[in-house]
Amino acid sequence: MKIPEKPPKVQEVLKEMQEGVFKLIEDPKIGKFIAKCNKEYVHWDQLRYKDMPNNVNPKHLWVILKFFRESHSRLFRFNGWSFRYLLTDESERQLHILDKGAAGNLETGLGSMNTSGRERYIISSLMEEAIASSQLEGAATTRQVAKEILRNNKKPRDYSEQMIVNGFRTIQKIVKMKEKSITPQMILDFQKEITERTLKSENDVGKFRDNNEIVVGDSLQAEKIYHTPPDYKNVPKLIEELCEFANNDGEVFIHPIIKGIILHFLIGYIHPFNDGNGRTARSIFYWYVLTRGYWLFEYMSISRILLRSKVNYGMAYLYTETDDNDLTYFINYNLNAVEEALHDMEEHITKKQKEQAEAMRLIKTIKNINLRQAEILKEFIKVPNKGFVIGEIMNTYNVAYDTARNDLLHLARLGYLENIKVQKKFIFKLSNKRAVHSQ
Repeated sequence: MKIPEKPPKVQEVLKEMQEGVFKLIEDPKIGKFIAKCNKEYVHWDQLRYKDMPNNVNPKHLWVILKFFRESHSRLFRFNGWSFRYLLTDESERQLHILDKGAAGNLETGLGSMNTSGRERYIISSLMEEAIASSQLEGAATTRQVAKEILRNNKKPRDYSEQMIVNGFRTIQKIVKMKEKSITPQMILDFQKEITERTLKSENDVGKFRDNNEIVVGDSLQAEKIYHTPPDYKNVPKLIEELCEFANNDGEVFIHPIIKGIILHFLIGYIHPFNDGNGRTARSIFYWYVLTRGYWLFEYMSISRILLRSKVNYGMAYLYTETDDNDLTYFINYNLNAVEEALHDMEEHITKKQKEQAEAMRLIKTIKNINLRQAEILKEFIKVPNKGFVIGEIMNTYNVAYDTARNDLLHLARLGYLENIKVQKKFIFKLSNKRAVHSQ
């Protein structure tokens, strides 16, 4: 990943031609160009390659951009560091969707699904989040194989699979901790759960780093350093301050989604661990937005979107740090990811509504089965040659062992499934003896 060029210093540019810079604002063509750049929130590294109106020096346009941004941005201080962020019209629109439209529309869509369907969807989304978050950090296991492992409670065979299992367990715990305030110990516990049996040194599990040897950079080019974290001696104090910031609203209101994104950034900035910082940061974001009542995030996988644009995710950090800690770049990137995850969720709910309607038609055709059993049978129809074990049905539908077993046995008694015993396990497959029609 290329390190973006740092912007020119405003004061130095003004020394060159102070009057000329401000005269540029009067030109309508330049004013339009500036408005477009601010809407897109371009970094200097992007601006310098654009075609300049009237062949103006890009440094002079950058100064105008910076004056506009700083006059409209909010200052955020953390442990002596100064950060700024600006809520653009686009980010305001996205926050409004999350505050009002999304929750209402999705509640209507989810309301049409039965309780077990909603529970199943949550489990599936948490799995997706755990898988993608681990893949962002290098897990090589495919999504399909990873889901099989989680659904069947299989023992991880390697580092990648262990990362995914750890991530799933962690995010399941986070969902149950919505009423708790965060503490340094909780953050340590998150990291421990996420990294257990995946690190070169077990001494790094559940502990803050005890050295300054760690840098964020290119593993293939030692000289390419993206970020140098603060001194390890300051980490405990910084994490305490981060917890205080998370737990208290403070005098100045910060929108909860924005605050969750800032917490995500700060963990990456502080880099409190030798490993697991990214996964811990994303876990804390989930914890925070859930504590603030944004229940729809249980149904969304943000990391899956981040994985699709991994380079841009890294650049959002770099743009912020190279441009005087302007958090707007990181905030805008994450809000775009959230909106994309929201669209994915809406499409998925539409698909599930269709599947549930098909399951209801299946009930009328077969009779003597309930909605969950119809949905299970639909799953068998999708993959007719696959064998399912009881544990997979338990985890997929979030039901007890006896419930999953009874559902499968009932469908077997009706002749729709075959029950095969392999060693000590029962494996169920779609039966060839009786035709199943899904209309």
